[in-house]
Amino acid sequence: MNKTLFRAMVVEETADHRYTSSIQSRAVSDLPKGEVLIKVHYSSLNYKDALSANGNKGVTRRYPHTPGIDAAGEVADSTSDDFAIGEPVLVTGYDLGMNTSGGLAEYIRVPAGWVVRLPEGMSLKQSMTYGTAGFTAALSLLKLEESGIAPQSGDILVTGASGGVGSLAVGILAAAGYSVVAASGKAAATDLLTRLGAKEILGRNAVIDTSGKPLLRTRFAGAIDTVGGDILSFALRSVQYGGAVTCCGNAASPELHLTVYPFILRGISLFGIDSAECPMPLRKAVWERLAGDWHLSDLDNLTTEITLEAVPEHFDAMLKGEHMGRCVVKIQP
Repeated sequence: MNKTLFRAMVVEETADHRYTSSIQSRAVSDLPKGEVLIKVHYSSLNYKDALSANGNKGVTRRYPHTPGIDAAGEVADSTSDDFAIGEPVLVTGYDLGMNTSGGLAEYIRVPAGWVVRLPEGMSLKQSMTYGTAGFTAALSLLKLEESGIAPQSGDILVTGASGGVGSLAVGILAAAGYSVVAASGKAAATDLLTRLGAKEILGRNAVIDTSGKPLLRTRFAGAIDTVGGDILSFALRSVQYGGAVTCCGNAASPELHLTVYPFILRGISLFGIDSAECPMPLRKAVWERLAGDWHLSDLDNLTTEITLEAVPEHFDAMLKGEHMGRCVVKIQP
């Protein structure tokens, strides 16, 4: 197997510190050490991948590099007793696609502790439609559930709803019976969010408050925030007594300006969501929920499928804030 050649997207740093992407031929022997070699059928696009492809050293320190924090395929070789050749599996998070050669390639090799068996009833393509984005959205909903936020509790706000995590959060919440209010700065996302189950759609300005008030009128039972900054501040100040808010992104800003009053006067809980280092038992349980009661019946129709060659232009759209929904990359011809 080590002599096998395969196609991969490779990002290289030029002498003048620019970053270029191309499809190159690599050998399996070039891959990092690991117990499980996976023939990748599908990957997906994430904001973190776009950052890696554009030289963000906070994501990827060394180049040349193959991005792709998600991958799904079949086991091609394994020195672990836990996985058999031909078994369908997926990998999301950990160091995949950051400083470990990622899923935008026909093969990856990873530690066995990173690998999840494909849940029964879920296809490889569907697993990548969810990918890290859907997994993060599902972790967020799980936190709301554990906090006692039930469908009858009231409306759930989802911010950044046209993005990968946000759009899947809208769909998963609706599938679980919640009443969803989606906030998005993209008017073109209305049809998508309505199909996903949002009962109401708010523009970006409706979820930003610069009045300086420490508390706002309560409107939501909870919120899944994907953008941070002033929008997260709005959510925390607008959630009803005993509510909960999850936070998983900082596209708007990493800074959070508010007082302690939402926490000490309304008993609000703020939960940070990290999908990269999520413990394996919880990881498996969340994937089973995504294959079971949280599964989206219209998932394939909510996905744009592209080839490996089309990835760079989609990265550009992501970095410009023009990307909507989920984009799955078909790796095998």
